[in-house]
Amino acid sequence: MSTCPRRTVLGAAVGVTAAAALPLTLTTPARAAGQQGPWAAVPDPVPVPLDALYDNDGIDTASARGGDFDGSGYTFPGEELPAGRVEVDGVPFDFPGAAAGAHNNVVALGQRIELPPGRYLSAVFLTAGSYGNATGTATVHYADGSTTTAGLSGADWYSAGGPLSAPYRYKPDGTKDEHGVGIGTSEVWTDPRREAVAVTLPVTNPAAANKTSLHVFALSLQPVAQGRALALREAHSTNSLMDATGAQSVEATVVNAGTVPILSGDDVSVRVEVAGARTVEPARVRRLDPGEQARVRVGIRNRTGTAPGTRQGGTVTVRGRGAQVALRQAELMLGIADYQPTGASLSGHQAPYWFQGAKFGIFIHWGVYSVPAWAPVGVQYAEWYWDQIQDPANPTYAYHRTTYGEDFAYDDFIPRFTAERFDPRAWVELFRDAGAQYHVLTSKHHEGFALWDTKVSDRNAAKMGPKRDLVRELFDASRRHAPELHRGLYFSMPEWFNPDHPWMGHAPRNPYTLQPVPYTGYTAGKDYVRDYQAPQMLELIHGYDPEIIWCDIGGDNDSVHVLAEYFNHAKNRARPIDVTVNDRSGIAFHDFTTPEYTTYANTVVAKWEASRGLDPRSYGYNRATPDDAYMTAEEVVHSLVDIVSKNGNFLLDIGPRADGTIPEIMQTRLRETGEWLKVNGEAVYDTTYWSRTAQLGEDLRFTVRPDEAFYVHSLARPGAKLIVEAPVPVRAGDEVTMLGYDRPLTWTVTNGSLVIDVPEAARNAGRYVWVFKVNWRA
Repeated sequence: MSTCPRRTVLGAAVGVTAAAALPLTLTTPARAAGQQGPWAAVPDPVPVPLDALYDNDGIDTASARGGDFDGSGYTFPGEELPAGRVEVDGVPFDFPGAAAGAHNNVVALGQRIELPPGRYLSAVFLTAGSYGNATGTATVHYADGSTTTAGLSGADWYSAGGPLSAPYRYKPDGTKDEHGVGIGTSEVWTDPRREAVAVTLPVTNPAAANKTSLHVFALSLQPVAQGRALALREAHSTNSLMDATGAQSVEATVVNAGTVPILSGDDVSVRVEVAGARTVEPARVRRLDPGEQARVRVGIRNRTGTAPGTRQGGTVTVRGRGAQVALRQAELMLGIADYQPTGASLSGHQAPYWFQGAKFGIFIHWGVYSVPAWAPVGVQYAEWYWDQIQDPANPTYAYHRTTYGEDFAYDDFIPRFTAERFDPRAWVELFRDAGAQYHVLTSKHHEGFALWDTKVSDRNAAKMGPKRDLVRELFDASRRHAPELHRGLYFSMPEWFNPDHPWMGHAPRNPYTLQPVPYTGYTAGKDYVRDYQAPQMLELIHGYDPEIIWCDIGGDNDSVHVLAEYFNHAKNRARPIDVTVNDRSGIAFHDFTTPEYTTYANTVVAKWEASRGLDPRSYGYNRATPDDAYMTAEEVVHSLVDIVSKNGNFLLDIGPRADGTIPEIMQTRLRETGEWLKVNGEAVYDTTYWSRTAQLGEDLRFTVRPDEAFYVHSLARPGAKLIVEAPVPVRAGDEVTMLGYDRPLTWTVTNGSLVIDVPEAARNAGRYVWVFKVNWRA
C-alpha cells in the first residue's frame, strides 16, 4: 500500500460520479407531450446562478492565467472543460468558463444561496475538494421557517474522474501537471411538501495549501410535479451482462419526481427501443417514493446481423399504467466488441454486477516484509519496512540496526519467509466463514518479491524462500473448497529499488554504509515496463484468471494494452468471467476507486472500495501490535455498514506471519464478523444506497433491496422506541421487523418520522448493529 503524500502517488485516480460508457446525450426529460393519462408532466430542472457568490478562480487556460484553485497555485484546464449549459449525470447545469482573473467557484464557508421559492425534490451541486475529500452539512431553509440538513461533499479534485474531468492540471508556472483532475455531483435532498427558499453551504476552510476545502461550481434544482410523475436520467449502454439472461445491460436512473408513491400496481417498466437490438429483459420499478431514485438495468440482445460494437441511436422509455411516462434519447453501443488499447475503448468497462453486490472482501498482505514485521504501532505500515530503514530519522532504521545489525540486508530475510505452515484451505474457509465474498492477495508488493512462479525473474517464492507457488496454491484451494468466493490479486506497478527503474531513485544499498547490495534473483538490463512489469501482469492474467486486478501506485506502465488483453481474455474464455480493475494502474481509466484507511463521508455514485487493516495502521503483520489494538468486531461491522450505505465495498486486510499462520486475533475478528453477517447479511449483500441520504446523525445508516425492502441500521443499541427523522419509504400494510428477532414490530409515522417500538427482547437479540427491515407489501 502507499503511504507517500497524495501528490506523489503516481497515477492514482478516484472517481466521483458515474461516468457513462458513451458521451452524454444532451436531452431533457420527457415533457407533457410525451405523457398521457394519470401521469403529470415533470418540470425542467432549474439551474441557479451562483455568480454573485463566486470567490475563487480555479479554471485557467494557457492564454488566460491568474487562477489559484487550491491555495498552491494549481488550476483546472479550461480547454478540457465545458462552458455554459452542460448536462452531468442527467442534470443540466450552467457551468462557468475560464477567463483571466474571473472567479468561477465558491469555497464553502457557510454562504447562504437564495433559491427561487418553490417545492423541490433535491438540490444537485457540482463540487470538488482541494487537499482531500471535503464534506460538511448543508442546510435547506423553508418559507415556514423550518430547515432540513444533509451532507454536501466534494471528492478531491486531484483524485477525481467522471464526466467533468481533465487529463491534466496547470501548475503555478503555467506548465501541465500530467495527472487527471475532476469535478463531480453531490445531491442534497429537500422536502417537497414545503416551499424551499435558500440553502446554506457547509463551513470548510478557505482555499489554502494543505487545508481541505469544498468548492461549488454550479447548482441545479429539481422541482416537484404535483401528482404521479417519473423522470428519466443517465440512460446509457454498458458492457456488463445481466445475471439472469446474459443479455447486455443498458442502465438508466428513474426518478419519482411527483408527490405520489410508485407501487407495484402502477406497472412501471423500462425498455429500450433501438434498431439492431431488442429488449429481452425489461426493468421493473415496483416501489419508489417521492424524491427517490432507482438505478435500473435493461437487458438487450443484438438482432441477427448486428455486429458487436455497433453504435446506434435509440430510446429508453418508461411506461406505467398503460401509458408512456418518460423517455430519453441516447447513443447506444450494441453488443460488446473486443477491447482496444485506448482509453476510449476501456471506458466502456465498469465494475461487474457481482462486485457491486459483494460488499465485503478480504485483503491479504503477505511477503518478505512479514519476516521483520515491525513498525511503530498505529503510525506506519509494517510492509514498508525496507523503505523505512533507508531514513535515519525513521524508528525502523534504529530498530533494524539493533535487532539485525547494519550488515543484515533486507534480502537476507528471504530465506526466513518460509510459509511452512501455510494452509490455503484453512485460509479460504476462514474467509468464507467471515462472510466475505472475495479475497485479494498481494502477488507482489513494492519489495519486488513475487509470490508466484514468474518466468521473467527468479525473485519469487517458487525459486526462493518457500519454494512454492503461493498464488497457485491459494487459488486452487479457493476454487475447490470455497468456490463461491471471487479471487483477486494485488500488483505493485513500481518497485522501490529495482535496478532498472527504482521508484525511490536508487538501486538496493546498505542504508548505513550506502554501499550497493544485490537485488536478489533479478538480472538487471531490462526495459522495466516492456520486459518485466507488463509480462508479469500478463502471466497473472493468463495463468491464474484473477477476477480482480488490484494495482497500486501507478507510474510508468503499459496498462492500456495489459487491461485490454485482460478484459478480452475474460470475455472470450470458453466460460467467460466478469473481471474488474481499480484506479491505480497508472492510467485514467478504472472500474472503482480505493480510499485507504479512510472512507467517503457521503454517497459516491461511482463504485468505490475502502480498504484498511485490522491493525490500527498496517496492512502487513506488525509483531509490535498488541491484541487489544486491533479493530473490534463492532468496529468492523460499523465500518462495513457505513461503507455499504454510501455505495462502497469494504476490503478488510489481514497480515499473515512469515510461516503462513494467521494471528488468532485476526481469525477471531473475522469469525465474529461472519456471525453478524449470517443474521444481517440480507441488509448488506446485493443492496444499494438510499438515494435520499446515506445516514442520519452518527448512529443511523440506510440500505435498500430494490423493490423488496428498506433497511435501517442502528449503530447504537436502540431504546424502547427508535425514531427515524427521515422520509422512510413505509406505508400502511408494510411489515417492520428486526433481523435476528422473529416477531413483527409495532410502528407508526408521527410528524413525518418513523417510530418503531423495540421490545427489550429485540434489543437483547441484536449485537454491534441492530438492523430494522421495512418489508414492502405493495
